[in-house]
Amino acid sequence: MAVELCLLLLLFCGNTISEVQPIYKPPPGTLDFGFVPAKTYDTGAYHEPGPMGILFKIVHDFLYLVQPNSFPQDLIRKLAQQKFGNTQGDYQKAIYYEIGFIVSAALGLLFILLLPLVGLCFCMCRCCDNCGGEMHQRQKKNADCQRSCFATFLFVASLIISVGVLCAYAANQHLTSQVRGAKKLVNSNFKDLKIFLNDTPAQIDYLVSKYNTTKDKALSDLNNVGPLLGSRVQEQLGKEVCPALDAALTMAGAIRETKEALENVSVSVEVLQEGTERLHANLTDVKMHLSNTLNDSACSAVQAASTCNIIKNSLNQLNINANFTGLPGVSSQLAKVNDVLKIDLSSLVQKGYASFNDTPDLVVNQTRNILSDIKSVLESIGANISSFTKTLPVEKILADLTIYLTQSETYVQDYFPVVEQYDFYRWLACLILCCMVILILLFYYLGLLCGTCGYDKHASPTTRGCISNTGGNFLMAGVGFSFLFSWVLMIVVVLTFVTGGNVEKLVCEPFEDKTLFKVLDTPYLLNQHWKNYLSGILFKNPNINLTFEKVYSDCKENKGIYTSLHLENLFNINEFLNISMYTEDVALKIEHIQINLSKIILLDEIGKENLLNFSSSGIEGINFAAYLMEISKSVTKADLLSFANDLEARADQLPKGALENALKGHANNIRMIHNQQVVPLEQAMSTLNHSIRLLKRTSSELMVKVKNVISAVNAAQLLINNNASQVIVQETKKFMDTVIGYFEQYVEWVKESIAMEVAACKPIANVIDTAVDIFLCSYVTDSVNTFWFGLGGSSIFLIPAIIFAVKLSKYYRRMDTEDVYDEL
Repeated sequence: MAVELCLLLLLFCGNTISEVQPIYKPPPGTLDFGFVPAKTYDTGAYHEPGPMGILFKIVHDFLYLVQPNSFPQDLIRKLAQQKFGNTQGDYQKAIYYEIGFIVSAALGLLFILLLPLVGLCFCMCRCCDNCGGEMHQRQKKNADCQRSCFATFLFVASLIISVGVLCAYAANQHLTSQVRGAKKLVNSNFKDLKIFLNDTPAQIDYLVSKYNTTKDKALSDLNNVGPLLGSRVQEQLGKEVCPALDAALTMAGAIRETKEALENVSVSVEVLQEGTERLHANLTDVKMHLSNTLNDSACSAVQAASTCNIIKNSLNQLNINANFTGLPGVSSQLAKVNDVLKIDLSSLVQKGYASFNDTPDLVVNQTRNILSDIKSVLESIGANISSFTKTLPVEKILADLTIYLTQSETYVQDYFPVVEQYDFYRWLACLILCCMVILILLFYYLGLLCGTCGYDKHASPTTRGCISNTGGNFLMAGVGFSFLFSWVLMIVVVLTFVTGGNVEKLVCEPFEDKTLFKVLDTPYLLNQHWKNYLSGILFKNPNINLTFEKVYSDCKENKGIYTSLHLENLFNINEFLNISMYTEDVALKIEHIQINLSKIILLDEIGKENLLNFSSSGIEGINFAAYLMEISKSVTKADLLSFANDLEARADQLPKGALENALKGHANNIRMIHNQQVVPLEQAMSTLNHSIRLLKRTSSELMVKVKNVISAVNAAQLLINNNASQVIVQETKKFMDTVIGYFEQYVEWVKESIAMEVAACKPIANVIDTAVDIFLCSYVTDSVNTFWFGLGGSSIFLIPAIIFAVKLSKYYRRMDTEDVYDEL
């Protein structure tokens, strides 16, 4: 009943979030749904026996020696299917498996039958003064050695019996303490089951509430459709549009640079022409004055004649080298470029940029109506989920389960005192059995104590003291009680051994390695008409492959009950998580988005005409070779600074006087001409060189460059006007996949949460572990097995103790007669 109610609850849980199903698999941004709320279960389905674990391990090893055979799966299956005994081999296999228990039980029965019979015969024999009953002891030379050996062997046997009875007593106490503490463990399991029931609705509500995360993200993207979809469209179109506009903007910059270069050429040529004329006049004047100085009589002297002649021969170097008067002007080209610049091409290109950058705004304005419809669809999904959740009778189902659980808990609580009462009777009976052994041990220990302390080796057997005699009587009393109690003890040992040992081998060990579940999962075992019993009970369909082992393992791993019980066979979550009709509506509405970008004008006809006018401005007709040839020349034939320095050096070779001073004055004048006239001319030539080379690069295939720019702009404009729809469809599809992808993430998260986190069935596995592994095996079976192990060992060692006690009592008791030897 409880299982069916749980299944019904999970069925409605599935319905609660049953309207989400992806139809696309895009790579959307990751959504964070957080963690499904889950409380911690208190029950730790693990038992640590403490020091008793050592005894349990010894008993397990002993049972392995008695029964080393593997679990008889085939025999158990045949027995369950009522086919056992159909063949002779079944009995042989059963006997072979149980041979250890059979032999051990047979020995126990032999002990039960023979020991009382031996005791009866022993008593009757002693009553006839036989079997040591005659109160006469013969003198022997090794009497002291025999007495010591018998006392030692009896003491060792008594110690072993003591250890055995202590083990039995410890096991008895351990079982009682565990039974009394089991109430807390049972309450913990019921508490976990209540948490399991009470926590499930909160988890379901959490899953439902997280639809808002999906919806909010989708709405956020839809509200930002301009930056998202518009930017995507702009990015794709920009792969052709931006390079075209960049080329047009670069060409606009080239026009401005061309104007500046033409102006620099015009000014520089004018400066160079005027400067070279003035320089030529000054150099001519310098040569004339220098020639007059060299014609002075002082140059006729022998010491100055040679130097003066050298200077005269170098005067022809004081001439200009470059001639800029013949260079053609660029005024016509400059005029045409100035006409081109009357139209601000850069401004026109920037307008194209601005128009193209308005793409997101165009998307927002043209999708406003469709987006409102999509938002309405999203809101309707959330409303449907909420309304559907409210129609489910989850509270009634939970109430029924809680009532059933409460009744079960009440039943357990009511009968637990009865269990404790019967356990007290059991504890008392086991304690009486232990006390029987303790009584026998008491007589043996008192006999050894009194006999050892009161023994006088100088006294004859007939004159032994009272204490020694009392010790012997105690030993015989112990022997008598051994015969009286041993068969009772062995009956208990045999019964508990056969029962506890087989429970350990047939239940506990197979449960631990899950072999027991494999047997339960045998087809047609529990029901001859059902292949799979568990699925037949839960789903009324025994053909579904649902096994006890898989359910237990999944619950042990704290997986969701949907996964553990394979509830997809009861209701398929993929069918319930289906919002295809909603996503199809959203997809269709997104696909119907029509965006018209024809208003975007990258560059108008005026701008294109302006580019063509620039290409026909005539700068390619400038005679660049003439300019470059003159620019490559120096301003003067000789470097004036070098000439002045050389002139001054030769003046120093002349005798001191007016001639030397005059030459040095001419040298300084030449230096001043270089600084004031030649240097500015060189700067003007540098400017002219830079401008001419810039114009040469710009004019190179200028018409082709302009046509390429115009063609690129026209191609980009054509893409926007005619082919943008294809780009828009592609990017709209990507945008749609992203939005739908949020729903896919939500659905996958819901599936994963239902499979692994919602209604995690760890408490069910804990209940099984508590009932079988902890209570039956660890509490009861291990304690019972340890009890018979200790009590059985004590009972077996009673046999040598009886023998040694009878032999030893002869040395402690006072004899009626003794051997007398006559002196010869």
